Amino acid sequence: MLATPELKIARNLPAERCDPAAAQRYTRWLATHHYENFNVVSRLLPRRLHQDFYNVYAYCRWSDDLGDEVANPARALELLDAWEVELRTIYERGRGPCHPVLIALRETIREKNIPIQPFSDLLRAFRQDQAVHRYADWDSVLDYCVYSANPVGRLVLYLCGYRDDARQKLSDYTCTALQLANFWQDVSRDLEKGRIYIPIDALAEHGLTETDVVARKFDARYVALMKALIPRTRALFHAGLPLAQTVEPFLRVDLEMFSRGGLAVLDAIESSGYNTLEHRPALTKWTQMRLFAGALASRVFSRGGNSSAPEPAQTSFKANRTFRPSSNSVAVSQSDTERVAASYAECARIAKESRSSFYLAFFGLRKEKRNALCALYAFMRLVDNVSDEPGDLDSKRDGLARWRAMLDDAIAGRTAANAILPALADTIARFEIPSRYFHDLILGAEMDLTVSSYATFDRLSEYCYRVAGTVGLTCLHVFGFRDPKAPDLAERLGLAFQLTNIIRDVRSDFEMGRIYLPQEDLDRFGIAQSQLSGPLAPHLQELLEFEADRAWHFYREGTSLVDRVDADSRATLWTLIRTYSSLLARIEASDFDVFSSRVSLSSAEKIQYLLTAGMSGWWKKDALAKRSSDRRRSGRTVLRRRAG
Repeated sequence: MLATPELKIARNLPAERCDPAAAQRYTRWLATHHYENFNVVSRLLPRRLHQDFYNVYAYCRWSDDLGDEVANPARALELLDAWEVELRTIYERGRGPCHPVLIALRETIREKNIPIQPFSDLLRAFRQDQAVHRYADWDSVLDYCVYSANPVGRLVLYLCGYRDDARQKLSDYTCTALQLANFWQDVSRDLEKGRIYIPIDALAEHGLTETDVVARKFDARYVALMKALIPRTRALFHAGLPLAQTVEPFLRVDLEMFSRGGLAVLDAIESSGYNTLEHRPALTKWTQMRLFAGALASRVFSRGGNSSAPEPAQTSFKANRTFRPSSNSVAVSQSDTERVAASYAECARIAKESRSSFYLAFFGLRKEKRNALCALYAFMRLVDNVSDEPGDLDSKRDGLARWRAMLDDAIAGRTAANAILPALADTIARFEIPSRYFHDLILGAEMDLTVSSYATFDRLSEYCYRVAGTVGLTCLHVFGFRDPKAPDLAERLGLAFQLTNIIRDVRSDFEMGRIYLPQEDLDRFGIAQSQLSGPLAPHLQELLEFEADRAWHFYREGTSLVDRVDADSRATLWTLIRTYSSLLARIEASDFDVFSSRVSLSSAEKIQYLLTAGMSGWWKKDALAKRSSDRRRSGRTVLRRRAG
């Protein structure tokens, strides 16, 4: 057995080669008596999984202490090497491990069929801590998180029966974000161990050196550094949030707690004035209770659904139900009726003044749904304005951060910060719209601040999902649906709409410093970026025709959504599809000359589409606009689905 007198946790260790029952008693004792910032086993975790969580926790705790609690690095490396040799005996035929923790872990590994990789990756990180105390850039910090944090999330998924790559990727986002949040929170503690996890190039960008950090020089430069690191970390948290919606209810609350807790740590850093050089911002017991209550409420008032299927595409569907107010719902009470009504009126004003193609289509809906779409549109319009209107980069980032905070507050029932928020909160609660769609939309607006071009269509489609697919998904919940294929179709229509806008606005986007046409497509047709200012040339026309064929592909796939939404919403969805596809058809009819003037549809035409949709027999008509016969060429382009 490993002789580890240096470790306090070794004092109650059973004898070498003890029986599994004794080994499991020790891991249970360790998990319930060792101080942690979290409960190893939550009250919602099924009892059948408790011992497995204790066993994995004990392994992680021992691995961490071997790397962190042994003062001599050479001795720590020796112990970590011996620990891995013992670990590997679990996966080899023969006598098996001697150490009680690994004896207990062996039972879990065999029952859950867990591969060695996540266990081994953790040891790699702890070895790295013995030799690497500085990180040159962001990528090197993220690479460390791959081994120090991400394996823990993957182990939790294995314990709960999830083995697919999609969930593991989402888990990686959350675990990396948690690790980074701890780095920014624990700067003072890490300095005591001689470690700095803040990237050196990030320090330099703000006029700081590692010497300044070691000397704990807190000034405006350090504040600016933290203000730059925290939004990047928040973005990772929000990227991982969808994971909670794809797992069983008992795990969902825990996953949300991890994310909420990590975000609360970032909030604590901000509220403390960013001075993590001298003290460690911590969450109070009250804050932890509030976070748990919020996560639990999210579970209780969510639609839930069967999340046991192995593929995310099957678990993401949740049938839309008619809203039934309850005394605990986020929806407003009777005493707030006037304030909410005034908020909806403000949202309608914003939607009307925008002259969007969406607004006229709203009138095909009953009042409750029409108001909801106005609330969604107003939120999205105001968020979009932050990135599009004049201003410096920092002020725009701050503006989007404020909207993210206001969104979280509104969902929690605090709606005083902006006139549209009471209506937005009421809409989200009434139609049970997942909050992650709104966070993804804000991430898309943030991309417009820092990303000016896209190398591939996969990269562009990820952006399109955030700024347009999320619109389709939120509207889908208002329309109402029961078909599990509906969300995927809504994303495809959102992508088609966005591609139409991209083709129409090539010149104006270029003048704003943005190029949405993928660089791989520009290269394919021999187009230099400077040519996107016009005038129209043969190769440029061919490029735009190529992108239009791609958009028509997604229109054709998404149009069947009309028959999959609630009957009282079909006319509106039909109108939106006809409006946007007509715009694309008109661009084609102009031979893609989007440079001489802006191609558009008149209000009269949009009203005509709405009236057509409302007439008897409208559903017999194809929602897609008619294209010129010479442009109907199937199979011309190789089209790829959105990455991720």
